[in-house]
Amino acid sequence: MTTSNRSALNGSATPTWTRRPTNLAQAITAELVTRIVQGAHPSGTPLPPEPVLCETFSVSRTVIREAVKILQEKGLVQVRQGSGTLVTPPSSWDMLDELVLAATIAEDDTLAILDDLVVTRRVLESDMANVAARLADEGTIDRLRALVDRMDELVDDHVTYQEHDRAFHDTVMQASGNRIARGVVRSLESQVVNTARYMGQPERAMCVASNQGHRRIYERIAARDPDGAAQAMFTHITEAWLVRRSGPGSPTRLQR
Repeated sequence: MTTSNRSALNGSATPTWTRRPTNLAQAITAELVTRIVQGAHPSGTPLPPEPVLCETFSVSRTVIREAVKILQEKGLVQVRQGSGTLVTPPSSWDMLDELVLAATIAEDDTLAILDDLVVTRRVLESDMANVAARLADEGTIDRLRALVDRMDELVDDHVTYQEHDRAFHDTVMQASGNRIARGVVRSLESQVVNTARYMGQPERAMCVASNQGHRRIYERIAARDPDGAAQAMFTHITEAWLVRRSGPGSPTRLQR
């Protein structure tokens, strides 16, 4: 979206697309999601009327109506007869939605949304580790051991280390058999796994400490200790995040 597009939403001249998107409704939706999350259209206020949006984006009413329908599905707006299309409060937004989550993370300087994401991961993965300790077969336990041993060798190669890190967690999740919980975690992680705000500054010492946590999880699963595996996962996710988020200007929190 060009600068002229943004200014047009505030009443400036009609904009033009720098490069007209293939799917206009999706492109307009993405722009409006960003603007709503940023507060350009505050909760409880109406979106600009259809004619204004049509002129702003140089599209038909049909395209605008499709975009508004998508926004409504994401929980960002509510269409009311006689009141127009009202922006909803953040508590109504679908935080598992790719666009909504990405825009919220980008806008949140306090890292609170990432704290919430980590808490969600911690709850779900701790439970899955508990179940994995009861259900994992010998092949799964052998794979976990192999991943942990290999990560010890990869502490100086953080890119490959992180690939094995994700494989370790995914192996535990698969062993639990909880497809819904695994799907939620994988969906959340896919939004942040390549962002510096979530991953922090990778260092050898961080990888070493992280893999000590992995080894404790593996040992508890191999010992068929459900409570121990859950606690090891809880501690690992908590400590790893606190280390990553505690950069300059980022106070340590996550006390839930």
